[in-house]
Amino acid sequence: MNQKQLLLKSLKEKGFSKEILAAFEKVKRENFVPKNLKDRAYEDTALPIGFQQTISQPYTIATMLSLLELKRGLMVLEVGSGCGYVLALLSNIVGKKGKVFGIEIIPELIKKSQENLTDCKNIRIHLGNGKLGLKKEVPFDRIIISATYNEIPEQLIEQLKENGIIVAPIGNIYGQDLIAYKKVNHGLQIKEKIPGFIFVPLVD
Repeated sequence: MNQKQLLLKSLKEKGFSKEILAAFEKVKRENFVPKNLKDRAYEDTALPIGFQQTISQPYTIATMLSLLELKRGLMVLEVGSGCGYVLALLSNIVGKKGKVFGIEIIPELIKKSQENLTDCKNIRIHLGNGKLGLKKEVPFDRIIISATYNEIPEQLIEQLKENGIIVAPIGNIYGQDLIAYKKVNHGLQIKEKIPGFIFVPLVD
C-alpha cells in the first residue's frame, strides 16, 4: 500500500462521502506542492507553498468539503485559493455543470495554480482581496474560506445565495473553530462548529 492509498484509507475510515474520496483519489496532491516536498505530498499534514502560505491538511480539507454539502451543478467560490488544490477537488465534486471560482491575492500563487489546473475547464481564478469576494460572478451556492479571520466579511454574506452555505475557520491566530453557516433571511445561522484548527490569516 503506497502513501496515497494510506491517506485514502484514513479518510474513508473517518466517514467521508464517496464523492469526496473519489476527488481525493483523482487529484494528484504532489502537483500542488513544491518540488522539494513531493515525497511528503500524501502525509496528512499542512505543507508550506511559499509566501507564508500553506496547502492545508487533507483531513481538514475533507472536513470543509463535507460541511459544504456539495452536489453536482453548484456554483462555488473559494476565498484564498492558494496553489489551487481545493479548487481541483471542488471541480471534481460539482462536475462539468458546476462552476468553481477562486480568488487569491498573491499573483505568484495564481500563476502556479493556473499551471496546475489547465485540465479543469470549469475553474476560473481571479486576483483580488478575498474579503471583497467576487461581485461580478454572484450569487454563489457555496463559499469556502481557506484562511482564518475573526468574522465572515459582509461582502461575502451578500454574495451567497439564500439558503446557501459558507464554511470558514473563525478565531484568532492561535486557534480557530471550523464553522458552517447557512444564509437565512439575509443573515447567517450556524449549522455546525468543529473546534481545534489552525489556518494562516486571510491576507488583504
